[in-house]
Amino acid sequence: MTGFEPSKRKGQRACVLGLGRSGLAAARLLLRRGFSVFGSDTRPAAEVKASARLPAGLVWEGSGHGDRVLKCGFVVKSPGIARSAPIIARIEAAGIPIFSEVETALAFSRAKKLVAITGTNGKTTTASLTAAVFSKGFPGGGKTHLAGNVGIPASEVAVRTGPKDALVLEASSYQLEDSRRFRPDAAAILNITADHIEHHGAMAGYIEAKARIFREQGPDHWCVFNAFDPLTMKLSRRCPSRRLFFGPKALGVHAWMEGGRIRARLPGEAEASFPPPAIPGEHNLHNAMAAVLLALCQGVKPAAARAGLASFKGVEHRLEECGTAGGIRCVNDSKATNVDSTMVALKSMPESGRVMLILGGLHKGSPYTPLRSLIPGRVKCILTIGSAAAKVEEDLAGTVHIFPCKELAVAADTAFKVGAPGDILLLSPAAASFDQFKDFEDRGRQFKELMRQRQEKRLRRTPPTTARLPRGGRLATRGRLATRGK
Repeated sequence: MTGFEPSKRKGQRACVLGLGRSGLAAARLLLRRGFSVFGSDTRPAAEVKASARLPAGLVWEGSGHGDRVLKCGFVVKSPGIARSAPIIARIEAAGIPIFSEVETALAFSRAKKLVAITGTNGKTTTASLTAAVFSKGFPGGGKTHLAGNVGIPASEVAVRTGPKDALVLEASSYQLEDSRRFRPDAAAILNITADHIEHHGAMAGYIEAKARIFREQGPDHWCVFNAFDPLTMKLSRRCPSRRLFFGPKALGVHAWMEGGRIRARLPGEAEASFPPPAIPGEHNLHNAMAAVLLALCQGVKPAAARAGLASFKGVEHRLEECGTAGGIRCVNDSKATNVDSTMVALKSMPESGRVMLILGGLHKGSPYTPLRSLIPGRVKCILTIGSAAAKVEEDLAGTVHIFPCKELAVAADTAFKVGAPGDILLLSPAAASFDQFKDFEDRGRQFKELMRQRQEKRLRRTPPTTARLPRGGRLATRGRLATRGK
Protein backbone atom coordinates (compact mmCIF):
# COMPACT_ATOMS: atom_id res chain seq x y z
CA MET A 1 0.00 0.00 0.00
CA THR A 2 2.91 2.37 0.72
CA GLY A 3 6.67 2.79 0.25
CA PHE A 4 7.28 4.12 3.76
CA GLU A 5 8.18 1.28 6.14
CA PRO A 6 8.29 2.44 9.78
CA SER A 7 10.23 -0.61 10.99
CA LYS A 8 13.12 0.30 8.68
CA ARG A 9 13.18 3.88 9.96
CA LYS A 10 13.19 3.23 13.71
CA GLY A 11 15.91 5.21 15.43
CA GLN A 12 16.14 7.71 12.59
CA ARG A 13 15.22 11.33 13.06
CA ALA A 14 12.39 12.49 10.83
CA CYS A 15 12.26 15.89 9.19
CA VAL A 16 8.83 17.26 8.34
CA LEU A 17 9.26 19.86 5.63
CA GLY A 18 6.48 22.43 5.83
CA LEU A 19 4.42 22.98 8.98
CA GLY A 20 0.99 23.59 7.54
CA ARG A 21 -1.97 21.42 8.47
CA SER A 22 -0.79 18.23 6.74
CA GLY A 23 2.81 18.71 7.87
CA LEU A 24 1.81 19.16 11.50
CA ALA A 25 -0.49 16.15 11.26
CA ALA A 26 2.45 14.07 10.01
CA ALA A 27 4.65 15.41 12.82
CA ARG A 28 2.06 14.47 15.46
CA LEU A 29 1.69 11.00 13.98
CA LEU A 30 5.43 10.34 13.94
CA LEU A 31 5.89 11.71 17.46
CA ARG A 32 3.13 9.42 18.75
CA ARG A 33 4.86 6.50 17.07
CA GLY A 34 8.11 7.17 18.88
CA PHE A 35 10.08 9.08 16.26
CA SER A 36 12.22 12.11 16.99
CA VAL A 37 10.87 14.84 14.70
CA PHE A 38 12.40 18.05 13.41
CA GLY A 39 10.14 20.51 11.58
CA SER A 40 11.23 23.13 9.08
CA ASP A 41 9.24 25.96 7.50
CA THR A 42 10.07 29.01 5.39
CA ARG A 43 7.57 31.25 7.18
CA PRO A 44 8.77 33.49 10.03
CA ALA A 45 8.72 31.72 13.38
CA ALA A 46 6.06 34.05 14.78
CA GLU A 47 3.76 33.27 11.85
CA VAL A 48 4.24 29.52 12.29
CA LYS A 49 3.43 29.80 16.01
CA ALA A 50 0.36 31.89 15.36
CA SER A 51 -1.03 29.66 12.62
CA ALA A 52 -1.49 26.44 14.58
CA ARG A 53 -0.88 24.67 17.86
CA LEU A 54 2.50 22.95 17.62
CA PRO A 55 2.76 19.43 19.07
CA ALA A 56 4.75 18.85 22.24
CA GLY A 57 8.16 17.38 21.54
CA LEU A 58 8.54 18.96 18.10
CA VAL A 59 11.87 20.69 17.52
CA TRP A 60 11.49 23.14 14.68
CA GLU A 61 12.80 26.13 12.77
CA GLY A 62 11.20 28.96 10.83
CA SER A 63 12.37 31.56 8.30
CA GLY A 64 13.96 29.00 6.00
CA HIS A 65 15.31 25.48 5.71
CA GLY A 66 18.69 25.21 7.44
CA ASP A 67 21.40 22.54 7.60
CA ARG A 68 19.61 20.62 10.36
CA VAL A 69 17.27 19.26 7.68
CA LEU A 70 20.24 17.40 6.20
CA LYS A 71 21.02 15.69 9.52
CA CYS A 72 17.76 13.74 9.49
CA GLY A 73 17.34 10.14 8.37
CA PHE A 74 14.33 10.78 6.15
CA VAL A 75 12.10 13.65 5.09
CA VAL A 76 8.31 13.89 4.96
CA LYS A 77 7.47 16.62 2.46
CA SER A 78 4.30 18.65 2.76
CA PRO A 79 2.37 18.71 -0.52
CA GLY A 80 2.62 22.47 -1.03
CA ILE A 81 6.42 22.44 -1.38
CA ALA A 82 7.43 22.24 -5.03
CA ARG A 83 9.94 19.67 -6.22
CA SER A 84 11.88 22.60 -7.70
CA ALA A 85 12.49 24.16 -4.26
CA PRO A 86 16.27 24.47 -3.61
CA ILE A 87 16.03 22.47 -0.37
CA ILE A 88 14.78 19.43 -2.32
CA ALA A 89 17.92 19.35 -4.45
CA ARG A 90 20.07 19.55 -1.30
CA ILE A 91 18.15 16.71 0.36
CA GLU A 92 18.45 14.50 -2.71
CA ALA A 93 22.15 15.30 -3.10
CA ALA A 94 22.64 14.14 0.49
CA GLY A 95 20.94 10.83 -0.33
CA ILE A 96 18.10 11.36 2.14
CA PRO A 97 14.83 9.66 1.12
CA ILE A 98 11.76 11.87 0.70
CA PHE A 99 8.25 10.58 1.41
CA SER A 100 4.89 12.25 0.92
CA GLU A 101 2.63 12.97 3.89
CA VAL A 102 0.01 10.64 2.42
CA GLU A 103 2.38 7.73 1.95
CA THR A 104 3.78 8.18 5.45
CA ALA A 105 0.28 8.16 6.92
CA LEU A 106 -0.78 5.06 5.00
CA ALA A 107 2.08 3.09 6.55
CA PHE A 108 0.10 3.24 9.80
CA SER A 109 -3.29 2.43 8.29
CA ARG A 110 -4.98 -0.89 9.09
CA ALA A 111 -7.79 -0.38 6.58
CA LYS A 112 -8.89 -3.40 4.58
CA LYS A 113 -9.26 -1.34 1.39
CA LEU A 114 -7.78 1.90 0.09
CA VAL A 115 -9.69 3.80 -2.59
CA ALA A 116 -8.05 6.88 -4.13
CA ILE A 117 -9.49 9.53 -6.43
CA THR A 118 -7.64 12.16 -8.45
CA GLY A 119 -8.35 14.48 -11.37
CA THR A 120 -8.22 18.17 -12.14
CA ASN A 121 -11.84 18.76 -11.12
CA GLY A 122 -14.45 16.84 -9.16
CA LYS A 123 -12.10 15.07 -6.74
CA THR A 124 -13.69 16.24 -3.51
CA THR A 125 -17.25 15.63 -4.63
CA THR A 126 -16.40 12.18 -6.00
CA ALA A 127 -14.40 11.19 -2.91
CA SER A 128 -17.21 12.37 -0.64
CA LEU A 129 -19.81 10.62 -2.78
CA THR A 130 -17.74 7.41 -2.82
CA ALA A 131 -17.44 7.52 0.97
CA ALA A 132 -21.22 8.00 1.24
CA VAL A 133 -21.81 4.96 -0.96
CA PHE A 134 -19.28 2.80 0.90
CA SER A 135 -20.78 3.79 4.24
CA LYS A 136 -24.08 2.18 3.23
CA GLY A 137 -22.68 -1.26 2.63
CA PHE A 138 -18.93 -1.89 2.56
CA PRO A 139 -18.45 -5.68 2.78
CA GLY A 140 -17.43 -6.83 6.25
CA GLY A 141 -19.35 -4.17 8.14
CA GLY A 142 -16.42 -1.88 8.84
CA LYS A 143 -16.38 1.90 8.92
CA THR A 144 -15.64 4.16 5.97
CA HIS A 145 -13.10 6.96 6.48
CA LEU A 146 -12.58 10.00 4.22
CA ALA A 147 -9.26 11.87 4.10
CA GLY A 148 -6.68 13.61 1.95
CA ASN A 149 -7.17 16.70 -0.16
CA VAL A 150 -10.75 17.02 1.13
CA GLY A 151 -9.23 19.04 3.99
CA ILE A 152 -8.62 16.19 6.44
CA PRO A 153 -4.95 15.10 6.40
CA ALA A 154 -4.41 11.39 5.94
CA SER A 155 -2.12 11.49 8.99
CA GLU A 156 -5.12 12.38 11.17
CA VAL A 157 -7.29 9.57 9.84
CA ALA A 158 -5.12 6.59 8.89
CA VAL A 159 -4.26 5.68 12.48
CA ARG A 160 -7.97 5.43 13.34
CA THR A 161 -8.73 2.80 10.73
CA GLY A 162 -9.50 -0.79 11.66
CA PRO A 163 -8.92 -4.08 9.80
CA LYS A 164 -12.51 -4.15 8.45
CA ASP A 165 -12.56 -0.52 7.35
CA ALA A 166 -12.34 1.30 4.02
CA LEU A 167 -10.27 4.45 3.56
CA VAL A 168 -11.35 6.78 0.75
CA LEU A 169 -8.65 9.27 -0.18
CA GLU A 170 -8.78 12.37 -2.35
CA ALA A 171 -5.30 12.61 -3.86
CA SER A 172 -4.03 15.82 -5.47
CA SER A 173 -1.12 16.00 -7.88
CA TYR A 174 0.89 17.64 -5.08
CA GLN A 175 0.30 14.61 -2.86
CA LEU A 176 0.96 12.05 -5.57
CA GLU A 177 4.19 13.46 -7.00
CA ASP A 178 6.29 12.24 -4.04
CA SER A 179 4.65 8.83 -3.75
CA ARG A 180 7.03 5.93 -4.22
CA ARG A 181 4.90 2.80 -3.92
CA PHE A 182 1.41 4.19 -3.53
CA ARG A 183 -0.86 1.24 -4.33
CA PRO A 184 -4.63 1.74 -3.87
CA ASP A 185 -6.98 -1.22 -4.25
CA ALA A 186 -9.16 0.94 -6.48
CA ALA A 187 -8.41 4.32 -8.03
CA ALA A 188 -10.06 6.83 -10.34
CA ILE A 189 -8.78 9.55 -12.64
CA LEU A 190 -11.72 11.84 -13.34
CA ASN A 191 -10.27 14.25 -15.89
CA ILE A 192 -7.06 16.06 -16.79
CA THR A 193 -6.83 19.68 -17.88
CA ALA A 194 -4.10 22.28 -17.38
CA ASP A 195 -3.70 23.20 -13.70
CA HIS A 196 -0.92 23.79 -11.18
CA ILE A 197 1.59 24.29 -13.99
CA GLU A 198 3.39 26.83 -11.79
CA HIS A 199 4.06 23.99 -9.32
CA HIS A 200 4.88 21.13 -11.70
CA GLY A 201 6.80 23.21 -14.25
CA ALA A 202 4.99 21.84 -17.31
CA MET A 203 1.85 19.96 -18.29
CA ALA A 204 3.91 16.78 -18.65
CA GLY A 205 4.94 16.97 -15.00
CA TYR A 206 1.33 17.43 -13.93
CA ILE A 207 0.21 14.40 -15.95
CA GLU A 208 3.02 12.25 -14.55
CA ALA A 209 2.00 13.17 -11.02
CA LYS A 210 -1.57 12.04 -11.75
CA ALA A 211 -0.30 8.78 -13.26
CA ARG A 212 1.30 7.82 -9.95
CA ILE A 213 -2.14 6.90 -8.66
CA PHE A 214 -2.01 3.66 -10.70
CA ARG A 215 1.71 3.24 -11.40
CA GLU A 216 2.31 0.69 -8.63
CA GLN A 217 -1.00 -1.15 -8.97
CA GLY A 218 -1.10 -4.81 -9.94
CA PRO A 219 -3.48 -7.05 -11.91
CA ASP A 220 -5.76 -7.51 -8.87
CA HIS A 221 -6.38 -3.78 -8.52
CA TRP A 222 -8.80 -1.51 -10.36
CA CYS A 223 -8.66 1.94 -11.92
CA VAL A 224 -11.61 3.97 -13.24
CA PHE A 225 -11.19 6.34 -16.19
CA ASN A 226 -13.35 9.01 -17.84
CA ALA A 227 -14.07 8.08 -21.47
CA PHE A 228 -15.37 11.61 -22.11
CA ASP A 229 -11.86 13.01 -21.52
CA PRO A 230 -9.18 12.50 -24.22
CA LEU A 231 -6.15 13.01 -21.96
CA THR A 232 -7.51 10.60 -19.37
CA MET A 233 -8.16 7.99 -22.05
CA LYS A 234 -4.64 8.38 -23.40
CA LEU A 235 -3.23 7.93 -19.91
CA SER A 236 -5.34 4.81 -19.35
CA ARG A 237 -3.22 2.89 -21.87
CA ARG A 238 -0.36 2.90 -19.36
CA CYS A 239 -2.43 1.46 -16.52
CA PRO A 240 -1.25 -2.00 -15.30
CA SER A 241 -4.42 -2.80 -13.34
CA ARG A 242 -7.95 -3.73 -14.39
CA ARG A 243 -9.53 -0.76 -16.12
CA LEU A 244 -13.11 0.48 -15.88
CA PHE A 245 -14.57 3.32 -17.93
CA PHE A 246 -17.56 5.64 -17.65
CA GLY A 247 -18.80 7.66 -20.60
CA PRO A 248 -21.01 7.33 -23.70
CA LYS A 249 -22.68 3.93 -23.94
CA ALA A 250 -21.64 3.62 -27.59
CA LEU A 251 -18.01 3.27 -26.51
CA GLY A 252 -18.73 0.05 -24.63
CA VAL A 253 -18.05 1.57 -21.22
CA HIS A 254 -18.86 0.09 -17.81
CA ALA A 255 -21.05 3.00 -16.62
CA TRP A 256 -23.24 5.32 -18.68
CA MET A 257 -26.41 7.44 -18.55
CA GLU A 258 -29.61 6.05 -20.02
CA GLY A 259 -33.18 7.19 -19.46
CA GLY A 260 -32.12 9.65 -16.77
CA ARG A 261 -30.45 6.95 -14.67
CA ILE A 262 -26.93 5.65 -14.18
CA ARG A 263 -26.40 2.21 -15.66
CA ALA A 264 -23.39 0.13 -14.71
CA ARG A 265 -22.07 -3.32 -15.46
CA LEU A 266 -18.78 -4.83 -14.36
CA PRO A 267 -17.20 -7.52 -16.56
CA GLY A 268 -19.04 -10.80 -16.06
CA GLU A 269 -21.76 -9.27 -13.87
CA ALA A 270 -25.37 -8.20 -14.38
CA GLU A 271 -26.30 -4.65 -15.32
CA ALA A 272 -27.58 -2.46 -12.48
CA SER A 273 -29.45 0.85 -12.45
CA PHE A 274 -28.94 3.78 -10.08
CA PRO A 275 -30.69 7.13 -9.51
CA PRO A 276 -28.58 10.23 -10.15
CA PRO A 277 -27.52 12.19 -7.05
CA ALA A 278 -29.55 15.23 -6.04
CA ILE A 279 -26.81 17.72 -6.94
CA PRO A 280 -26.82 19.90 -10.06
CA GLY A 281 -24.69 19.64 -13.18
CA GLU A 282 -23.72 17.09 -15.80
CA HIS A 283 -20.28 16.91 -14.23
CA ASN A 284 -21.84 15.46 -11.09
CA LEU A 285 -23.33 12.64 -13.16
CA HIS A 286 -19.75 11.83 -14.19
CA ASN A 287 -18.66 11.98 -10.55
CA ALA A 288 -21.50 9.65 -9.57
CA MET A 289 -20.65 7.14 -12.30
CA ALA A 290 -17.07 7.02 -11.04
CA ALA A 291 -18.26 6.50 -7.46
CA VAL A 292 -20.59 3.69 -8.54
CA LEU A 293 -17.81 1.84 -10.37
CA LEU A 294 -15.42 2.24 -7.44
CA ALA A 295 -18.04 0.82 -5.11
CA LEU A 296 -19.07 -2.10 -7.31
CA CYS A 297 -15.51 -3.24 -7.97
CA GLN A 298 -14.90 -3.36 -4.21
CA GLY A 299 -17.93 -5.50 -3.50
CA VAL A 300 -20.54 -2.91 -2.52
CA LYS A 301 -23.96 -4.20 -3.55
CA PRO A 302 -26.11 -2.13 -5.95
CA ALA A 303 -28.81 -1.59 -3.30
CA ALA A 304 -26.26 -0.08 -0.91
CA ALA A 305 -24.86 2.10 -3.70
CA ARG A 306 -28.36 3.39 -4.45
CA ALA A 307 -28.84 4.28 -0.79
CA GLY A 308 -25.52 6.11 -0.73
CA LEU A 309 -26.36 8.14 -3.84
CA ALA A 310 -29.76 9.06 -2.41
CA SER A 311 -28.25 10.22 0.89
CA PHE A 312 -25.64 12.54 -0.64
CA LYS A 313 -26.43 16.26 -0.35
CA GLY A 314 -23.32 17.81 -1.88
CA VAL A 315 -20.07 19.32 -0.59
CA GLU A 316 -19.37 22.72 0.92
CA HIS A 317 -17.94 25.32 -1.49
CA ARG A 318 -18.92 23.24 -4.56
CA LEU A 319 -21.99 24.84 -6.17
CA GLU A 320 -23.29 25.20 -2.63
CA GLU A 321 -26.70 26.83 -2.40
CA CYS A 322 -26.65 29.68 0.14
CA GLY A 323 -30.30 30.67 0.03
CA THR A 324 -31.72 33.88 -1.40
CA ALA A 325 -31.42 37.53 -0.43
CA GLY A 326 -33.67 40.17 -1.96
CA GLY A 327 -34.92 37.52 -4.36
CA ILE A 328 -31.37 36.86 -5.60
CA ARG A 329 -30.19 33.24 -5.43
CA CYS A 330 -26.69 32.91 -3.94
CA VAL A 331 -24.31 30.09 -4.91
CA ASN A 332 -20.89 29.43 -3.36
CA ASP A 333 -18.50 27.69 -5.75
CA SER A 334 -15.28 28.91 -4.13
CA LYS A 335 -13.58 25.57 -4.88
CA ALA A 336 -13.55 26.59 -8.56
CA THR A 337 -9.89 27.58 -8.56
CA ASN A 338 -9.35 27.09 -12.30
CA VAL A 339 -11.12 28.01 -15.53
CA ASP A 340 -12.37 24.49 -16.22
CA SER A 341 -14.15 24.37 -12.85
CA THR A 342 -15.88 27.66 -13.56
CA MET A 343 -16.92 26.43 -17.00
CA VAL A 344 -18.52 23.42 -15.31
CA ALA A 345 -20.32 25.73 -12.90
CA LEU A 346 -21.65 27.93 -15.71
CA LYS A 347 -22.88 24.89 -17.64
CA SER A 348 -24.97 23.96 -14.61
CA MET A 349 -26.65 27.38 -14.58
CA PRO A 350 -29.86 28.14 -16.50
CA GLU A 351 -29.45 29.87 -19.87
CA SER A 352 -31.47 32.86 -18.76
CA GLY A 353 -28.84 35.58 -18.78
CA ARG A 354 -29.35 36.11 -15.04
CA VAL A 355 -25.97 35.03 -13.58
CA MET A 356 -23.87 37.69 -11.86
CA LEU A 357 -20.44 36.03 -11.85
CA ILE A 358 -17.68 36.84 -9.36
CA LEU A 359 -14.30 36.07 -10.96
CA GLY A 360 -10.71 36.56 -9.84
CA GLY A 361 -8.18 35.90 -7.15
CA LEU A 362 -4.61 34.71 -7.58
CA HIS A 363 -3.95 33.98 -11.26
CA LYS A 364 -2.65 30.45 -11.97
CA GLY A 365 -1.31 31.09 -15.47
CA SER A 366 -4.13 29.88 -17.71
CA PRO A 367 -6.15 32.30 -19.88
CA TYR A 368 -9.75 33.14 -19.06
CA THR A 369 -10.76 33.28 -22.72
CA PRO A 370 -12.40 29.79 -22.71
CA LEU A 371 -15.17 31.33 -20.59
CA ARG A 372 -16.21 33.59 -23.47
CA SER A 373 -18.25 30.85 -25.15
CA LEU A 374 -20.41 30.32 -22.04
CA ILE A 375 -21.10 33.93 -21.13
CA PRO A 376 -23.71 34.83 -23.80
CA GLY A 377 -27.16 33.75 -22.68
CA ARG A 378 -26.04 32.87 -19.16
CA VAL A 379 -24.12 35.75 -17.61
CA LYS A 380 -25.63 39.15 -16.84
CA CYS A 381 -22.45 40.79 -15.56
CA ILE A 382 -19.00 39.97 -14.21
CA LEU A 383 -17.60 41.29 -10.93
CA THR A 384 -13.81 40.99 -10.61
CA ILE A 385 -11.78 40.60 -7.42
CA GLY A 386 -8.17 39.95 -6.46
CA SER A 387 -4.87 40.26 -8.27
CA ALA A 388 -6.19 38.42 -11.35
CA ALA A 389 -8.83 41.09 -11.98
CA ALA A 390 -6.91 42.87 -14.73
CA LYS A 391 -6.29 39.59 -16.56
CA VAL A 392 -9.97 38.65 -16.31
CA GLU A 393 -11.01 42.05 -17.62
CA GLU A 394 -8.55 41.81 -20.51
CA ASP A 395 -9.52 38.28 -21.54
CA LEU A 396 -13.28 38.82 -21.25
CA ALA A 397 -13.57 42.37 -22.58
CA GLY A 398 -16.54 42.88 -24.89
CA THR A 399 -18.67 40.06 -23.48
CA VAL A 400 -20.88 41.58 -20.78
CA HIS A 401 -20.49 44.50 -18.43
CA ILE A 402 -17.54 44.05 -16.06
CA PHE A 403 -17.43 45.73 -12.65
CA PRO A 404 -13.88 46.01 -11.19
CA CYS A 405 -14.52 45.43 -7.48
CA LYS A 406 -11.12 44.38 -6.04
CA GLU A 407 -12.63 42.86 -2.89
CA LEU A 408 -15.31 40.24 -2.29
CA ALA A 409 -17.44 42.47 -0.08
CA VAL A 410 -17.49 45.18 -2.76
CA ALA A 411 -18.47 42.59 -5.37
CA ALA A 412 -21.36 41.42 -3.19
CA ASP A 413 -22.54 44.98 -2.56
CA THR A 414 -22.38 45.78 -6.27
CA ALA A 415 -24.31 42.65 -7.19
CA PHE A 416 -27.17 43.54 -4.86
CA LYS A 417 -27.27 47.07 -6.25
CA VAL A 418 -27.50 46.05 -9.90
CA GLY A 419 -29.28 42.73 -9.49
CA ALA A 420 -32.98 41.96 -9.51
CA PRO A 421 -35.18 39.23 -8.05
CA GLY A 422 -34.60 36.06 -10.06
CA ASP A 423 -30.91 36.77 -10.66
CA ILE A 424 -28.18 34.38 -9.49
CA LEU A 425 -25.05 35.58 -7.69
CA LEU A 426 -22.37 32.96 -8.38
CA LEU A 427 -18.96 32.97 -6.72
CA SER A 428 -16.92 30.77 -9.06
CA PRO A 429 -13.58 32.60 -9.19
CA ALA A 430 -11.48 30.51 -11.64
CA ALA A 431 -8.46 31.49 -9.55
CA ALA A 432 -6.63 30.59 -6.37
CA SER A 433 -7.47 32.42 -3.16
CA PHE A 434 -4.13 33.07 -1.48
CA ASP A 435 -3.82 36.73 -2.51
CA GLN A 436 -6.69 37.77 -0.23
CA PHE A 437 -7.74 34.71 1.78
CA LYS A 438 -6.23 31.90 3.81
CA ASP A 439 -7.57 29.33 1.34
CA PHE A 440 -10.62 28.63 -0.82
CA GLU A 441 -12.58 27.53 2.27
CA ASP A 442 -11.93 30.90 3.89
CA ARG A 443 -13.07 32.65 0.71
CA GLY A 444 -16.23 30.55 0.59
CA ARG A 445 -17.01 31.09 4.27
CA GLN A 446 -16.62 34.85 3.91
CA PHE A 447 -18.95 34.82 0.91
CA LYS A 448 -21.54 32.86 2.88
CA GLU A 449 -21.24 35.27 5.80
CA LEU A 450 -21.87 38.20 3.46
CA MET A 451 -24.94 36.41 2.14
CA ARG A 452 -26.12 35.61 5.67
CA GLN A 453 -25.85 39.25 6.65
CA ARG A 454 -27.90 40.22 3.60
CA GLN A 455 -30.55 37.66 4.43
CA GLU A 456 -30.77 38.78 8.05
CA LYS A 457 -31.18 42.43 7.17
CA ARG A 458 -33.57 41.61 4.33
CA LEU A 459 -32.18 44.46 2.34
CA ARG A 460 -34.15 45.62 -0.64
CA ARG A 461 -32.37 46.29 -3.88
CA THR A 462 -31.23 49.89 -4.24
CA PRO A 463 -32.95 51.55 -7.25
CA PRO A 464 -30.49 51.50 -10.15
CA THR A 465 -30.65 55.25 -10.70
CA THR A 466 -29.23 55.92 -7.22
CA ALA A 467 -26.86 52.96 -6.84
CA ARG A 468 -23.22 53.68 -6.13
CA LEU A 469 -20.93 51.44 -8.11
CA PRO A 470 -17.21 50.77 -7.97
CA ARG A 471 -15.09 52.92 -10.18
CA GLY A 472 -15.33 51.68 -13.75
CA GLY A 473 -18.89 50.33 -13.44
CA ARG A 474 -21.94 52.08 -14.85
CA LEU A 475 -25.63 51.52 -15.21
CA ALA A 476 -27.71 51.88 -18.34
CA THR A 477 -31.08 53.60 -18.39
CA ARG A 478 -34.22 52.06 -16.93
CA GLY A 479 -32.27 49.93 -14.51
CA ARG A 480 -30.79 47.55 -17.08
CA LEU A 481 -27.09 46.80 -17.24
CA ALA A 482 -25.09 48.25 -20.07
CA THR A 483 -23.51 45.44 -22.05
CA ARG A 484 -21.00 45.22 -24.83
CA GLY A 485 -20.64 42.87 -27.71
CA LYS A 486 -24.24 41.62 -27.81
